[in-house]
Amino acid sequence: MVHKKPSSAHYRAILESISDGVFTVDGEWRITSFNRAAEEITGIPRREALGKRCSEVFRSTMCTDQCCLRETKRTGKPLVGRTGYIIDAQGNRIPISLSTAVLRDADGTVIGGAETFRDLSEVEALRSELDGRFRVGELVSRSPLMQRLFSTLEPVAASSSTVLILGETGTGKELIARTIHELSSRRDGPFVAVNCGALPETLLESELFGYKAGAFTGATRNKPGRFALAAGGTLFLDEIGNISQAMQVRLLRVLQEQVYDPLGSVTPEKADVRIVTATHSDLTDMVRQGAFREDFYYRINIARVELPPLRQRKEDIPLLCMDFIQHFNALQGKQVEGLSSETLSLLMLHSWPGNVRELRNVIERAFIVCHQGSILPSHLPPDFPGPEGLDGPSPEDSLPEAVNRLEKQLILNAIIRCGGNRLAAAKELGIHKSTLFRKIRQLSIKPPVRDGRSSPDREQAE
Repeated sequence: MVHKKPSSAHYRAILESISDGVFTVDGEWRITSFNRAAEEITGIPRREALGKRCSEVFRSTMCTDQCCLRETKRTGKPLVGRTGYIIDAQGNRIPISLSTAVLRDADGTVIGGAETFRDLSEVEALRSELDGRFRVGELVSRSPLMQRLFSTLEPVAASSSTVLILGETGTGKELIARTIHELSSRRDGPFVAVNCGALPETLLESELFGYKAGAFTGATRNKPGRFALAAGGTLFLDEIGNISQAMQVRLLRVLQEQVYDPLGSVTPEKADVRIVTATHSDLTDMVRQGAFREDFYYRINIARVELPPLRQRKEDIPLLCMDFIQHFNALQGKQVEGLSSETLSLLMLHSWPGNVRELRNVIERAFIVCHQGSILPSHLPPDFPGPEGLDGPSPEDSLPEAVNRLEKQLILNAIIRCGGNRLAAAKELGIHKSTLFRKIRQLSIKPPVRDGRSSPDREQAE
């Protein structure tokens, strides 16, 4: 049987049949071919594209210093899966994923380049829909705990009541306060934050209420306080549990009468502010011990928001990491794509005593040594601790073996804590039940004898 060599017409027919846009350029970056899908994605007819420079046709975000074809021509290496935007014939910004390769003649001389690109508009629309489900303002989470919190933010923001935000250090209490402000009718007014725990009592008083000229030695002119600066907006008082009882009395009067007295003033001024407070302290216990005024506590504890620590919503770690990676990529002009599976496993094993703030700092420090590609375990801070209470890896272990050993111990501990109930263990670990069952098989985990509360068959059915 004689095989015919494919003709140029045969190759053209193949290019016309695929759904990805394909074009080629010569050594002067002028377009020499432009397939049907390229016409449809860009809205530019082939006859108008041929002979023009590719930058004139695509008007892409990647047509200047980040030109993928130029990089491929310089290095001789193809690029795969780069993302960016082009501007179509109607002026719309179209998200694309592209790949490049060099074109050579029969002698191996580079004579141009080829690029394929895919329209990601549907993917972006789906991502936006997911963002709407998992994002409120600058807050992002897929945790059921946080989703319930998200559902309370709009009614809290719509009210004029004082808000008390409770949560451990680093959980994002100020971010919650800003979100409440942005969702409220005061969104066009200022948002002013004060860390009450960072200021001594005498300075805190003048910072909050301001002072008049002559109020004390050195007060040569009037100085507005944070209440005045936040007029028409929101005043966020962080670490409210650290203020003295004398200051609590002064703030109680502001909350009840909506007026305050600047230092050295004989005329009260109107407090046109929404007050949001926050603390990591147990105020109920402080009231019981007499360290916090009961009347002030009940006055600030009208609308209450409780932020769970990161260790209780570990399913958010991948989402938060991608958010931080996008932020630092834009800030530092890098092209870090994400986390390696080993890195993600290590992050999921950590207990995060510093919560979201600690996670953000870990990613930021990784950016010091990671410029592109995935963040590897070697990019994590050298003092990044292993999970507490777990059997450490053996010195002879390879990295995958060490990760498997730690993951196996974490899963086994969770199952033990949940009395052998694997569904409950999966929920505690922040993973889907099918993921847990798969890992039990992969890691050869032998769960302990069950306590009889549920059966394996029932677990699988659920």
